[in-house]
Formats: sequence, structure tokens, C-alpha cells
Amino acid sequence: MLVSMNWIQDFVDLSGHDIENLIHRFTLSTAEVEDVIHKGADTNGVIVAQIVSIENHPDSKKLHLLKIDTGSDVRDCVCGAPNVRVGMKVAFAQVGGSVCGNPIGKAKIAGYESEGMCCSEAELGISDDHSGLMEIFDDAPLGTDLKTLYAIDDIIFEVDNKSLTNRPDLWGHYGIAREFAALVGAPLQVPAMVDVSKYNDLPALSISVAEPDLCYRYCGIRVENVTGKVSPVNMRIRLYYCGMRGINLLADLTNYIMLELGQPMHAFDADVVKNIVVRKFDNAFTFKTLDDTERTITPEMLMICNDDTPVGIAGVMGGFDSEITDNTTSLTLESANFNGVSIRKTSTALALRTDASMRYEKMLDPEVCLLATQRFLHLLMECDPGVKVVSSLTDIYVKKYETITLSFNMAYVDRYTGIEISEEKVADTLASLGFSVEHVNGEFTVTVPTWRATKDVTIKADIIEEITRIYGYDNFEIKTTKSPLYPVNMPVEKRNDYTAKDILVQRFNYHEVHSYIWPNTKKCKDLGIEIEPNVSILNSIDTAGSVLRNSMIPTLLCMVNENKGYANEFGIFEIGKVIKGLDAEGMCDERKILGMVKFSKVMDEKTLFYDFKNTITELILNLKSKEPKFVRAAETAHAWQHPKNTIKIYVDDVEVGYFAVLHPTNLAKLDKKAAVMFCEINMDVLEPLGAAGVVYDEPSKYPGIDFDLSITMGDGNLYGDIVDACYSIGSKLLKSVKLYDQYRTETENTLTVRLNFTSAERTLSMEEVQKEVNTILEVIESKGMKLKQ
Repeated sequence: MLVSMNWIQDFVDLSGHDIENLIHRFTLSTAEVEDVIHKGADTNGVIVAQIVSIENHPDSKKLHLLKIDTGSDVRDCVCGAPNVRVGMKVAFAQVGGSVCGNPIGKAKIAGYESEGMCCSEAELGISDDHSGLMEIFDDAPLGTDLKTLYAIDDIIFEVDNKSLTNRPDLWGHYGIAREFAALVGAPLQVPAMVDVSKYNDLPALSISVAEPDLCYRYCGIRVENVTGKVSPVNMRIRLYYCGMRGINLLADLTNYIMLELGQPMHAFDADVVKNIVVRKFDNAFTFKTLDDTERTITPEMLMICNDDTPVGIAGVMGGFDSEITDNTTSLTLESANFNGVSIRKTSTALALRTDASMRYEKMLDPEVCLLATQRFLHLLMECDPGVKVVSSLTDIYVKKYETITLSFNMAYVDRYTGIEISEEKVADTLASLGFSVEHVNGEFTVTVPTWRATKDVTIKADIIEEITRIYGYDNFEIKTTKSPLYPVNMPVEKRNDYTAKDILVQRFNYHEVHSYIWPNTKKCKDLGIEIEPNVSILNSIDTAGSVLRNSMIPTLLCMVNENKGYANEFGIFEIGKVIKGLDAEGMCDERKILGMVKFSKVMDEKTLFYDFKNTITELILNLKSKEPKFVRAAETAHAWQHPKNTIKIYVDDVEVGYFAVLHPTNLAKLDKKAAVMFCEINMDVLEPLGAAGVVYDEPSKYPGIDFDLSITMGDGNLYGDIVDACYSIGSKLLKSVKLYDQYRTETENTLTVRLNFTSAERTLSMEEVQKEVNTILEVIESKGMKLKQ
């Protein structure tokens, strides 16, 4: 949210204070400020001038040659604006000045000299109107600096909306001004308002609330004889600086009140809206909103109606057919308070989040409805003195929040703040924030103001926060805690996660990533990956994806695709959730998965395959002290897996995951010159498996013997069969079996393994090693394999 310091100073005198320092104190005490912008600081030398003559440019249909009276002399100016006329007062940027940081100098335009520039509001940075020159109607002498006429200089700061979630009173400038008043110890000025009680004898509006649980208060009043169409310049500047564009006088006033008091309002054309009914409908129907969009209204949504005809979505947006136009001369003004949960659900279901709905969903104070109405009438009468109120105020006040009273004493304050603060300082601090305070001999009774009693301040601890934040957290003395510190035992599943991350990052140079639980449909489509049916998010605002993922790999592949230009080889991984449909109780069946992808233009596919397999082996060895087994999968679960090169991973004969080569079709779309491997390990399955005990052997001081065997594989045989055969003889001399090489043709698959034999007691002879090897070969041949001759 954007906040204007000029606006703040309408309600609290900050003269003599360093504004930027105050904004910093606001960050420390109230809400996080993300940015500070000095509006108008880079615009200088712009004055009020008058067009005294106009000639068409001889060689251009758009350009005009103007004579500009600055009050001290007449200057030439070349201008292309369509609305120029003799006698028009304009904003003239003089030579030597600047406009939004752009220096103004003499220039030759289409062959004619221009001694300055006539400016539009957009060029001055005070609105988005670039349709023509800014016309100055105020009775100001020529040569007057524009900044003395209008509030162009301002300091705008941006507040992080998330930090205001529990503070609905801060969604308007008046509430923020109250914070500044408390910080500097200055009084808070009450906004000028019209006392609507003087209209009590006028006819009442017809307003009925059919849903008292959803509409807490509804104020309405009718005004006629509206002749003003355009808002004052300073009002439009404030709206623009705070992120809104000027529309027309009535629409601008409702937006102005919303930004000032935090209370959304709506002005209906009174010729269209006469009898207001706040209700829901039994059946769904379509409704065109102000943005000229047809939207489906469901029975759960609260509507504002003229009799039975919908004219607005309560708390979200008005209807197209009842909007205020330039021809509107009478209006029905709405100032209402709605159930925040209902507004949030409606806004989410319609994927329509407006400035009004953002405020209503925070649970606004119903008491502000009347104040906003009275403030609106005051501003309207200032802008358009001929307007006439033709009805009394109809105020349907259905639900009032209960008054919250809290009691505490100074001992409680001392205990929880740890600061030296007087009883009077506590009372003054709370009073400056609007709390009603009674205190005698250190005993306090505090009544929470209505704007803080909507689920904000509810317990004594909240009062402590109010005291300490205004006192200043930065004023607390820093002390070392005397609390005992106890070691925290990390759960085994967390320890496994961190161990896996350390291994992949430190040993194998992988990069950890974090992704959404739903894959991006467009990015997956670019890789030829079709999103598989699964549980979906209802009313998803993110149009790029709403189906929850059942695999980590598509999102990881999309990340690889986005980063493939930065390196010829890299690996990424993520430990996250996937959803495998619904469980027996109708809840999402969540699985914690370690997903890994390796991309390489350096290694060919075969080399990468064994490199990736080695990474998985080392990972599981470090987690469980067990070597995994790998079995070729008979079929694939996903279309983007290679149909032949998909391998299942087993630990203790339990399937814990798989790894695979990317399908050639998808690889061609990602990078046909690269090799890509990926895997998924189910951490929920792997974690419960017991870790094997670690046995340490003293290295032998005697040399070992390496023995290579080239084994021709039979149908269905795997490398694991060779390893099992070697260890199955129970040899005390065999220390390791490692794959050394592979030779493969269309008809033959031969693996060369290297066996290491070592004794801790003596140097082995070839005869005793050969005896062990012969026994191994007998087992190998019994499994359908044979020694290659």
C-alpha cells in the first residue's frame, strides 16, 4: 500500500520532524516499509503560462507554433497537443528546468525553435492523462511556480501489505496518521465531516438486509443536483501517487475516502438504484461488473440489489448497469460493513481481488461506516457546493462487536517488558492510540477502541505489544539471556534430509531448488510433458497450473530448461511433497520425495547413466550403510521416462524409488545435444528402513590380488546377479566386486568385473585365489551366465 506524507499531515502536525526518520520509526513500531519515493523532487521550473497565439506548423498536421506568455515575457513553443487554444492556461516547463528528471533546454523541432515545453499531467508525473495539455483553471497569476499551486512535492512510502493483515485500521491514511501522532506525541486532528443528523426529517431510503450474518451494517443516503464532473487537481494527484487513476468526481471521492479512512464506499446512480436489498440468490446466474466482464454468481455470494435486480457484488465490485457516469446528477451512497470471510470467499471464487475486497476481508470496524458517509458529504460539498441531500441517513446496524475491556497492573507491564516506564507514560501511550484508560495506583482498566476490537487487540499481552512498540524496540537495552539452553535432538527424518542435502551439495556439486507443488502447464508443454490427472486446486488464481503434482520430475525438468544456458553440466535436487490422489479419508495422499536431475553436455548418455547410478549408491550408502540394488523396470509409470532405461531402486528388497533416462522425445525439446538423468526416492519409505552397522577393517599390510572376469550375461540377468554370486560363496578373502567394463552388441552383453582378494595374515598365492574364482564361476554358470572365452 502506498502512503502519502502530505495526506498524513492533514491530520497530524509533523513540522520540525525528519520525515524519513519518522518513516523508519514507523517500520520499527508498526509495519514494514518497503520503499520511500520522493515525488516531484525531479520536477522544477514549471510555471503557469498562457497561450496567446497559435499557428499551424506548415509541414506538419499535428504540430502547432505557440506564443506563450510567462508573465514576464513571451516565448516560442512547438507543441503537438490536440487541445491547445488561445487564452488557455498551461503548465509551462522553462528552459533550465526539468520534468520528471528530464532537463529542459532550447530545442529545434521540425525546423522551429522551442523555448520550453507545455506539459500534460502525465509528463509532469501527476496522473496518467496524456490526452492533451494540463489546463489550469485556478485563478493564479502568470509565472506562478506550479508547486506553489498544487501539492506536487510529496514523500510516498510503500507498506508491505502482509504486515497489515491484522490491522484493518491501517488500511487508510487516517489510521496511519494516528500511529505517527503516537510516535511524535502530537494530537490527532479529526477529519472535517457533515453532521447528517440535520437531515433526519427528510424521507428515508428503502434499505433491507436479508443476510444479517453477512452484512453487519449498511448506511445509505441520497444526493441530487450533482454538477461537478472532475475532481480537484490535488485530489487527483493524491489518488495517482497512491496507485489509483482519476475517473470522475463521484468515483474519485469514493476512492479517496477508502484511501483516507480505510472504508470502501460505492456510489450508485440514484436513477437506477432506488430500493436497496442485501441478499443472496438460490440459483447461479451471470452478472456484468464495472470492468465490463460477465461473472458467474453462485448462491453463496452476497449481492446488492435494486429490489430483486442485482446491482453490485457486496464488498467486491459494483455492477456495470448502475455505474456513475459523466451524466449522473444524483447518487445513492453506500457505506457498508460485511463479513470478512464471506468477502474473501467471493473474491477468491471469482478470481477478482479489488482494493475494496482486500480491506473487507481484514474485518473492518462497522463504526467507520457513518464517519465515511459524513466525510464523503463534506468533501462533495467542498468540490460541488450546489449539491443537495434529499434523504435522511438510513442506517441498518445489524451486528456490533462487543466492547473489550482489559485489566492489568504495572507489575504485569514490568514483568513482560523489562523496561523502566512510568505509569503516566503507559497511560499516555495507550491514550494516544485511542484506548480509553483508567488507572489508579498502578492498576489499569483499558477499553479497546472499536477499530482495534475486530480480532486485533483481545488479551493483555496485546496491550504489552502496544506499549513496547511505541516505546521503541530499538530503545531496549540488549542483555544476554539467562535462560538455560538445552540441546535439541533432531528427528531422524529431518536428519536424513539434511544428510542427503549435504552429500548432494558438498560431494556431488548439486544445487538445491524449491518449486511450487503444482507444475506450470505452459512450461511443461514446452518440453512435451503432459500434466497427468490428479487432485486440483479449486478456483485457482494461478492460470498457469492448478493440478497438484504426482511427481517431482516435471517441475525439475522445467528448471533445467530455464537454466541450461548457464552451464554445460549441472545437477539439481529438491526434497518436497507430491500428491498420489486421495486417501481412504478423502484427504490428499502426500509423499515426501527426493527428486534429482542431472543435465550434461560433457558426458554421453551411457557415461552419465553410470555416474548417476554411482551418486544414488553413495547417497544411500551414507544414509543407511547399505548398498542398493538396481532392477530394470518392466514398464514405465510416466510418458517422459525412457521405456528401456528406467531402473528401480531397492534397499533390503524394498522398492524405494527409481532412476531413468529422459525419453528421447522430451530430450529433443529440452536439448538434443545433452544427456539427462533423473530419479525419485521416496523418503517416507527409505527413512523407516534400519541402517546397517558400520564395520571397520584394519587395512592389510600384505598385497592383494585383482582378478578380472568377463561374464556373458544370459536373458534376464543383471549385474547384481554377478555380485550376489561372488559373495554367496562366503569367501573370507574376497574384499570387493566392482564393475570394470561393458561390451555390448545386438546379440551379446558382456560385463567385466574386478574381484579383489586380500588376506590380513599373509601374501596370497595365485593357486588359492584361483580356487576361490573357480567356485564363483560355478555359481555364476548356475545362474545362466558363463565366462567369456
